[in-house]
Amino acid sequence: MSLVPYLRAWRTTPLHDREVIDGLVDRAHEGPSRELAAALAQWPGTYYWSDEPDGRHVVLTRPTHNAREAWGVHAALFIAVLISMTFSGGVLAAALPEDMTAWTSAALLHALTRGLSFSLPLLTILSCHEMGHYVTARRYQLNVSPPFFIPGPPAPYGIGTFGAFIRLRTIVNDRRQLLDVGAAGPIAGFIVAVPVLWIGLAHSHPVVEPGVSGMVVYFTSETWQLGDSIVTLLVRHLSGHASEGGAVALNPLAVAGWFGIFVTMLNLLPMAQLDGGHILYAAFPAWHRRVARLFWIITLGLSWISLTWLFWGVLVLVLSRGRLDHPPVLDAYRPLPRSRRWLVLVSLVLFVLTFIPAPFKR
Repeated sequence: MSLVPYLRAWRTTPLHDREVIDGLVDRAHEGPSRELAAALAQWPGTYYWSDEPDGRHVVLTRPTHNAREAWGVHAALFIAVLISMTFSGGVLAAALPEDMTAWTSAALLHALTRGLSFSLPLLTILSCHEMGHYVTARRYQLNVSPPFFIPGPPAPYGIGTFGAFIRLRTIVNDRRQLLDVGAAGPIAGFIVAVPVLWIGLAHSHPVVEPGVSGMVVYFTSETWQLGDSIVTLLVRHLSGHASEGGAVALNPLAVAGWFGIFVTMLNLLPMAQLDGGHILYAAFPAWHRRVARLFWIITLGLSWISLTWLFWGVLVLVLSRGRLDHPPVLDAYRPLPRSRRWLVLVSLVLFVLTFIPAPFKR
């Protein structure tokens, strides 16, 4: 069924992976009318509405190309991260020595169960974060890759992973799509990370040690002191581990929850093409460049408190190829719907709640 009879004007944009049609709906069918609703039900793709100064638009997307995914690569990276993070969990639980040369087959087998108490919850948090992006992007028919998980060194030199990412292989239609895709990941990951932290803290134990407070992770050779955000302070208070001057030795599950909160905060920084950068550009495109530069300077300044910020600031600059601004969307003039203002507010509140000024102390 043709949509032409229900439109006053339309513009078709062919892309390498899909066709995008921006149609200005005839006033008699803006409801939409029964006839237009029936026509849209037969559309071989997705669509959504946009109320603009010149009238009501319908934005339609029809896929024209299905990318072939390297599922073997994605699966291999996932398994590699699961193994390296399980080793980290074994070290965190003191089931494995810190010296990897001392690991034996018997020790690895003994540490498997205890290591999984760290790797599985943190992998779940990271997977929910990335799948939030992926599912939302696919709902808009965007050409996006499945998650790539990046292996890293095990504890105490790392946590077994450098995180995960998805690759967006096409331009985004408008700021609505950019906001939805950018915000879906942090929200999904945060929803899982908070109960993981809460349950982990409920099974952690308080310690009394001179000069040590807050959340700590003990190793044979060193001690990590993990910084607090508003949400970790709140969860510690509710779990009974927020006594003044006291410390709590985190078990592997609680460490996984803390890193889930930490990853959420890092991704919400309003710079470049981080999730926070997507959200900022979607909400206030004219402000993005100035705010991104300001936050990058703030990030470098925070390195006086924790060198983590220096590493992250340099990494963001390298990954963005020296540019902190944001690429344009296909239709830069389409306004952000009023219905999406709550999503901007939720993202801002989430950033404030998860912000950790000094993530690590050793």
